[in-house]
Amino acid sequence: MNNDSLKTISGVLSGAERILLFPHINMDGDALGSAAALCHVLRRMGREAFVLLEDKIPDNLAFLDRGYCTFDADRIGEPDLCVCVDCGDAGRFPKRREAFMRGKTTMCIDHHATSDPFCRYNLIDPGACATGELIYKVICAMGQEIDRETGEALFAAITTDSGNFQYSNTTKETHEIVASLYDSGLDANGVSVKIYETVRLEKLKIRARVLENITLYGGGRLCIGFVTQEMLKETGALMEETEGVVAELRSIDGVQIAVFIKEEEERLCKVSLRAKSVGDVAEIAAAFNGGGHKKAAGCTLHCTLREAEEKMRAAALENLERYDK
Repeated sequence: MNNDSLKTISGVLSGAERILLFPHINMDGDALGSAAALCHVLRRMGREAFVLLEDKIPDNLAFLDRGYCTFDADRIGEPDLCVCVDCGDAGRFPKRREAFMRGKTTMCIDHHATSDPFCRYNLIDPGACATGELIYKVICAMGQEIDRETGEALFAAITTDSGNFQYSNTTKETHEIVASLYDSGLDANGVSVKIYETVRLEKLKIRARVLENITLYGGGRLCIGFVTQEMLKETGALMEETEGVVAELRSIDGVQIAVFIKEEEERLCKVSLRAKSVGDVAEIAAAFNGGGHKKAAGCTLHCTLREAEEKMRAAALENLERYDK
């Protein structure tokens, strides 16, 4: 993999005056937390920095935006540096691709194994639990202090991508980094309450509807769930409020692979995949031009919901069978 050193990455960031940061669409805590932490540090260094978005911030992550985010691609004119955060493919920020390419130079900071380096500078480490871990290392390499605001953004990044430190990607280093964040004055409980306990009633209703309609295959080892536009209308929920449902499907006793399909439009489905102990969902996603990690991946299908279910059922069962051997 064409990776640059922390010294090079930190040097390029330090040398830029105007920086735009690009988290992926349907941003999660790692994408926004990582971008917010880096944006805060860059501004503290006297740089002009913004996080450029194309979709709404989920309610439970809104606290991370302390004036960093903008929808205006021309907010700082021609950027010296454009950085994609927690995504290694311009397809993960489609409406901002043109703005990204306007940067005098480009950089990618990501932890997905399926990322294909496409920027001038790249820091891609599939061994990292979260992109937040890499941002922490970059900030330290820049010689910058981790203050409370930075620490809480990084904690949000790491706790969400590690499944609140339950997923198999959680390592000793993950805990060591988080432990060091407490020195900044981190209020871990306060951040956790905002992330995990800021739930609208409509969110609980849509999750209940999803769980009512799951199907198990392969002797209970594969679970497939879905959400339709009609289900959203009936419950008053937002699509973003189905984030995390796939982890609940994986938690079912006996399930090894969980698939959650979102009907975005009549012939546009976004698929989230999770594996427990057996299988490689990154392989499944890659077969449909998606990507991710062995235990967590996703892809987009241009077909009906029912067709997407059948494609995922066949691919996931084949994957389980192959990894059983």
